[in-house]
Amino acid sequence: MTALETRSLHHCFGGIQGYYQHPSTVIGLPMRFSVYQPPQAKDHAVPVLFFLAGLTCTEETFMIKAGAQRYAAELGLMLVTMDTSPRQTGIPGETDAWDFGAGAGFYLDATQTPWSKHYRMESYITQELRNIIIEQFPADPNRIGIFGHSMGGHGALTLALRYPDLFHSVSAFAPICAPIRCPWGQKAFSHYLGENPQDWQPYDTTALLQAGHRIPNLLVDQGFNDQFLTTQLFPEALEQACDAAGQQLTLRYHQGYDHSYYFISTFVGEHLQYHRAQLG
Repeated sequence: MTALETRSLHHCFGGIQGYYQHPSTVIGLPMRFSVYQPPQAKDHAVPVLFFLAGLTCTEETFMIKAGAQRYAAELGLMLVTMDTSPRQTGIPGETDAWDFGAGAGFYLDATQTPWSKHYRMESYITQELRNIIIEQFPADPNRIGIFGHSMGGHGALTLALRYPDLFHSVSAFAPICAPIRCPWGQKAFSHYLGENPQDWQPYDTTALLQAGHRIPNLLVDQGFNDQFLTTQLFPEALEQACDAAGQQLTLRYHQGYDHSYYFISTFVGEHLQYHRAQLG
């Protein structure tokens, strides 16, 4: 069993907000994650929601800014979020840009050196961290969902499509819907996965839908005042891909809302209710 270092614990809405660190065998370096255990977890295993945060965020960002614990406590949901990349890998240039390298793991397994040694966030989430949560917390392994924001929305959609047996509900806030087409995705994928765009398709939601991958249902919220809407996110591409694939999608646009956690905190309660209904 993986040894966990408890960095801090905080009482929160009758439950416990915890921050943890452990030596990751998948990443090859220490990794940090956080867990909110609702009050119901004292008595029995509860459904789990993995949240994947966006560029520059850490395992603390969602738990501090989203205000999700109040809803999780009412609904009996465990919340799990992790750092957005390995840290202090020693790779030259990993901290030179805010949208690539440290804080920007894109929730994939890199295939190109030097990134492939440590940047393996896909395997970390779907294997190592998932096992830690199931083995060391009162989590129901048959009721696990995933959601995320921006880069993390991309991660949630692609991991849900790639691992339908692991994640039984999925939603996203302002996700990067077609990273193959946007500057953030092109920059990251060319370094992590190589220069051939064919190798990027397994990490592009629209390409996965076109290839036949499906999920039961999908909820996406997007603000009209999002500064990245037309240059990076392309929700219209997601809508078109879902229509062509027959994939059920609820895409909600919101006038006035931007890309920030003010947007997320406004609608996070509805997302948790959606996941609770999906997970049963």
